[in-house]
Amino acid sequence: MSIPANLQTYVRSTWKPVVEDGDRDRTASKFSGHPWLAANEAYPSCPNCSKPMPLFLQLNLAELPEGVQDRLGQGLLQLFYCTSEEPLCECDCEAWAPFATSTLVRVIQPVGDASDRDLPPMENYLPPKTIVDWQVMDDFPGYSERRVLGIELTESEEAALENYPEAGDKLLGYPLWVQGIEYPHCPTCGQTMRLVFQLDSEDNLPVMFGDVGCGHITQCATHLDQVAFAWACG
Repeated sequence: MSIPANLQTYVRSTWKPVVEDGDRDRTASKFSGHPWLAANEAYPSCPNCSKPMPLFLQLNLAELPEGVQDRLGQGLLQLFYCTSEEPLCECDCEAWAPFATSTLVRVIQPVGDASDRDLPPMENYLPPKTIVDWQVMDDFPGYSERRVLGIELTESEEAALENYPEAGDKLLGYPLWVQGIEYPHCPTCGQTMRLVFQLDSEDNLPVMFGDVGCGHITQCATHLDQVAFAWACG
């Protein structure tokens, strides 16, 4: 695609995960499967229903594409999400909002002995996929962000960007907003958090966020341990 000259400075790289079915090492980047846990650590459970929360995503920050690792810090980024239907924790805890109690998103350091325990029984266990590579591509801001950034395009240029930002699961790039821009703010310093990973409905996980919603893991650029997950649907 021919990139409009006034959009050149706003182009960002985004990486789509290349996956293989099945689980691998405890420290691997993956969807579902065994997370890395410390030897004496209990498996994360939902405070609302006390059931174990399935791992949705684990990213080994040291094994991300070249040039990305230093931006996001060190360790493992993990997202656990309660899928209980009775009670329906997604609604009870407003899991679509950042920092909801029925989700756990964190950055941990895999040091010391790791747990070798089997996964606890889960009512909605998801088939694991291991991320084995990344496919890089250009990404562009969507309509709402272009308005905020003051980018003015012709009608034909707008049409050329109608399929951006990229949908689906992806690392970095621009968020695909469903109901307008909804970046959370860092609870430590208050600054706007940045996109780390987009987790879309029915892509690498057989999960639907509301009515074909789209979720985003965000991080404070200063306080790298401050991460959040939120989603929205139409």
